[in-house]
Amino acid sequence: MNIHNVSLTISAVQPKQYPHDDIPEIAFAGRSNVGKSSFINKVLNRKSLARTSSKPGKTATINFFNIDDCLNFVDLPGYGFARVSKEEKKKWGEMIETYLNSRGNLSQVILLVDSRHAPTPDDHMMLNFIRAVCDRVVIVASKIDKLKKSERTDSLRRIITELKLNGDDVIIPFSAVTGEGADMFWDYVNEVIMNDCEE
Repeated sequence: MNIHNVSLTISAVQPKQYPHDDIPEIAFAGRSNVGKSSFINKVLNRKSLARTSSKPGKTATINFFNIDDCLNFVDLPGYGFARVSKEEKKKWGEMIETYLNSRGNLSQVILLVDSRHAPTPDDHMMLNFIRAVCDRVVIVASKIDKLKKSERTDSLRRIITELKLNGDDVIIPFSAVTGEGADMFWDYVNEVIMNDCEE
């Protein structure tokens, strides 16, 4: 996909703030500090479009990024950050759930999991949400560059087994450092989501 113009449309906390358009949306979910913002920046070839931080819990809003008026990326708040208050966690959870259940032009939710660790209970919970609203599950196994080559196969197999991925699901090994997996991601987007959108 040839990308020309990318912009942050809005940082929303409630549905009335969502963009009023009918273009397809891809939402990104994952635990805090799993690398959602780094993923978005890398696949869009932008250094600081989505704000990244070494401190978990940075994204506290639903951030909509418009790509050539053809596609929206939606960066959802991270979950599972222990230092956030129960009230804040509840608010973030309700924000995510409302978006997933009400957004008509949502085409796919992509779940990022850290390839170095087993999926968490929160990952399993999010996976159930995704299966309820999407035809298939798409997993991005982030930080794959931090694993030795000999560890990669076991890591991906563990993710596939523990999340019970099936033949229609997709798993993409990804590195924000090397860009590995970016082409595979765009191949999926172009084939499944962007058939009717001019590049």
